[in-house]
Amino acid sequence: MAFPEPKPRPPELPRKRLRTLECGQGAVRAVRFNADGNYCLTCGGDKTLKLWNPLRGTLLRTYSGHGYEVLDAAGSFDNSSLCSGGGDKAVVLWDVASGQVVRKFRGHAGKVNTVQFNEEATVILSGSIDSTIRCWDSRSRRPEPVQTLDEAKDGVSSVKVSDHEVLAGSVDGRVRRYDLRMGQLFSDYVGSPITCACFSRDGQCVLAASLDSTLRLLDKETGELLGEYTGHRNQQYKLDCCLSERDTHVGALVLALPVGPGVVQSLAFHPSEPCLLTATGSSVHCWREEAYEAESGAG
Repeated sequence: MAFPEPKPRPPELPRKRLRTLECGQGAVRAVRFNADGNYCLTCGGDKTLKLWNPLRGTLLRTYSGHGYEVLDAAGSFDNSSLCSGGGDKAVVLWDVASGQVVRKFRGHAGKVNTVQFNEEATVILSGSIDSTIRCWDSRSRRPEPVQTLDEAKDGVSSVKVSDHEVLAGSVDGRVRRYDLRMGQLFSDYVGSPITCACFSRDGQCVLAASLDSTLRLLDKETGELLGEYTGHRNQQYKLDCCLSERDTHVGALVLALPVGPGVVQSLAFHPSEPCLLTATGSSVHCWREEAYEAESGAG
């Protein structure tokens, strides 16, 4: 006799504010989880990058080396390296353990809005207000990019990477997907300047946020519009978007979290648990599901 399949548990949403990190680095321009979700990075208006354990609220290290505010950062899959980009037009590769700058890549003609490692952390991709995406070899001493993607007609606001694809959002109103295996470019016109674009966790869809205060869920292969989400206001800020760890909820919209006065500059969803980070002003709030109990001694 076959036993019935256990019912999948309903998605839990991070509605409970667990703690607040007072980052002490001016305005927090971006907050990002590392690959396994145990740590997070905050990008500061004071030119620093900080590494935290968000659940415990502990600061682990501060990285200094940018000449202007830091706008985005990402961690490598093995947690040994970080990359960051900012208002100084530079892309910086960091050694996590020592806090030292390993390389500085220069070549962008304007501020760097977004950075990502590829899956093996052998290449850093950076998107800039100069309308280009540049691909830098993180292991070589070569000063110029190994490739430049220059199809965007306006600033590149968002770059995401999968094992064989690059997803880019641009102020020109287009979401572009580069299929590196096929050597093809796919482009979907949304119409409003795009502030963020990301893949769904299952890789089937693309979520795009834009300045018309709408989030759009697109079928990745066909470009078909699967859903539109409104209820937030965004006409002048660089809005982040994300999907929950099980693709059930979009961004922080479904939650309508009482974050407080000010603009949510950035948000990040944990890769495997119902945990959300939101950055407002100089603080980062860590949210968990209602049933979550903080570790004993977590402070």
